[in-house]
Amino acid sequence: MAEIVKTFEELMDVITASKKNYNIKKITAAYEYAATMHSGQKRESGEPYITHPIAVAQILVELGMDTDTICAALLHDVVEDTGASLDILKKNFGQDVANLVDGVTKLNQVALFSREEQQAENIRKMLLFMSKDIRVIIIKLSDRLHNMRTLGYRSEAKRRDVSLETMNIFVPLANRLGIRRLKEELEDTAFSYLDPYAYNEIEQLLEKSKAEREEFIEQIKAKLTKRLAADFDPLPVIEGRVKSAYGIYKKVYEQGRLFDEIYDKYAVRVIVNTVTECYYVLGIVHDMFQPIPNRFKDYISTPKANMYQSLHTTVVGREGIPFEVQIRTHEMHHTAEYGIAAHWKYKEGVKGKYKLDNRLNWVRQILDTQQESNDVEDIVRAIKEDLAPEDVFAMTPKGDVISLPLGSTVIDFAYAIHTQVGHRMVGAKADKKLVPLDYVIKTGEIIEIITSKDPHHGPNRAWLNICQTNEAKSKIRSWFKKERREENIQEGREELEREFRRNLMRVPPEEMEDFMSFDMKRHNCETLDDFYAAVGYGGIILSKIMPRLKDEYTKKYIQNESDHDPSSLMDLSLQQNKKPSSGIIVDGIDNCVVKLSQCCSPLPGDDIIGFITRGHGVSIHKKDCINYTSQKDSCPERWVNVRWAGKEQHSAYYRVVLDVFGYNRTGILVDVMSVLQESRIPAHEASARELKNGNVSILLTISIAGTSELQGIINKIKKVDGVIDVSRSSK
Repeated sequence: MAEIVKTFEELMDVITASKKNYNIKKITAAYEYAATMHSGQKRESGEPYITHPIAVAQILVELGMDTDTICAALLHDVVEDTGASLDILKKNFGQDVANLVDGVTKLNQVALFSREEQQAENIRKMLLFMSKDIRVIIIKLSDRLHNMRTLGYRSEAKRRDVSLETMNIFVPLANRLGIRRLKEELEDTAFSYLDPYAYNEIEQLLEKSKAEREEFIEQIKAKLTKRLAADFDPLPVIEGRVKSAYGIYKKVYEQGRLFDEIYDKYAVRVIVNTVTECYYVLGIVHDMFQPIPNRFKDYISTPKANMYQSLHTTVVGREGIPFEVQIRTHEMHHTAEYGIAAHWKYKEGVKGKYKLDNRLNWVRQILDTQQESNDVEDIVRAIKEDLAPEDVFAMTPKGDVISLPLGSTVIDFAYAIHTQVGHRMVGAKADKKLVPLDYVIKTGEIIEIITSKDPHHGPNRAWLNICQTNEAKSKIRSWFKKERREENIQEGREELEREFRRNLMRVPPEEMEDFMSFDMKRHNCETLDDFYAAVGYGGIILSKIMPRLKDEYTKKYIQNESDHDPSSLMDLSLQQNKKPSSGIIVDGIDNCVVKLSQCCSPLPGDDIIGFITRGHGVSIHKKDCINYTSQKDSCPERWVNVRWAGKEQHSAYYRVVLDVFGYNRTGILVDVMSVLQESRIPAHEASARELKNGNVSILLTISIAGTSELQGIINKIKKVDGVIDVSRSSK
């Protein structure tokens, strides 16, 4: 992007250089009104506030947006931050400008970085604004870009919060709108604040190899120029580029590749006039350089969802260095740089709202597919995933190309063709071979969906755990919601009862509706049967609400009885689950429900302490357990004295893990196991792994009666040839 301008005169120079037919008088009036309203206001950098709307307007001029969008950018903060009104804007600058400013103002009031419940609804609002006029979100993206450029003046905590919000919401939006210029700068700037160490390391690597890289790219460009000169007059445009810092980060840190293993780190771009010339140049490139198998992508015949079109091929020259060649037309290049902004159709005299065209139908699709889900986290995750998919392309037997997110199954493919095809699906073929329903589609495959002739045939509930796209999940849930209500109610009731039993929760039937009232209201369920039905068809995921229900159960049915007398909690636990003696006495009370904590695995003979849990009796810890030493002062009333019962009262065995460290010699594991066999110590699990220093680590899970027996077996194992040390493990 160009250097940031800070004065209106500089902005006018940018507008003049764009050679577009702008209404200069209207833009000047918008600036003068904004400058008057923001007079005296400062940014955190200390600069006059008006420099911000000027900078946003500049970004929009560079994107090629229209006069009303530029005016709205200059005025986008006046309603929110000054005494201006929408009526005044409408009177002075027209309905379109007023609507745009209103949309951006409302978006500024949407707190995206918030609780999950709010975030889902706020993202949905943002998409609704997009569906009314796409220019609103383009202004908002430009506003966010300038804020990111000046983020260094904010506090460290604010920088991280804003950067995370940018990476999670605005980068996917810019990507889906195809505006590469905004997307890459937003991404790299946010990345520099979220992981400054990795960002600086990549920048240093790029700077270190800068001279070598530039020389290499110039050599490739010279070779291509010489070869193409024989066939093209004038010559195609040939450019070199380097992958963005965040693009390199994703492959180095997330995919575990070495810096030298990134094949598209260097790239050359060839821009021609026609599609035919694209494929002709591709043939020349493959004749000049050795193509790397499976590294060719044709985004011309199958464009990306954000309208991106280009040919990509990775080749190797005589130097042995792989590099990518991108081939596209001038129109494709303009679209790749500016996305939806490159296709902006502004007509003088057109009144009313600008509606979505086919290129933006995905916005409405995202909104529609979220209607069947009542789970807030699911909505947030789904929207973010739908905004930034990596696509695969497969074909129907008739040759229709279906684009789906990476990882999609044949179930997703069926529902992408048509809802009824998905509902009536009974099987699938990939390249004429039968495949299971969880088969993951690969680009280029021909997928045939086998359907039932029974019009009443429907999907299976298990499909919800197989399919990947939110569109398919929404359609499956919708089918069960409409066609199987009674079955859903029964399924949901049984699932809730199972979860309650697993968590030792017993709510009287006559109190169930009152107990579940909060969650019913939160998920828009008028009756308890509605709630059961939503659980049954998958609209509510119980695992996500059980922690809150357990806390509510403790407050309502347990805590009230145990606030003044901790022993009452033990009595209640005993009533709920009578068990034989555990071998542990709690404050002189035997037969109390207890469980040995897994964090320290106490054994008879260890010094122990008890912790009163909520609804699950007493948890037993060693006195040197980190959970006890770190929490004993924060809630002393819940820690109780406990002791082991005598041998005459107790004969249980306890599992313990031993960590055996020794020399990696043949037969050492067999010898260790022989010691256990001779001592008649039950062994449940044994595993060995070689360490980097050549030694061996053996983990043994055994049953033991107490610390004295444990110490005896440790001493015997230490005598095995090659064993260096044996210790009790917490693994």
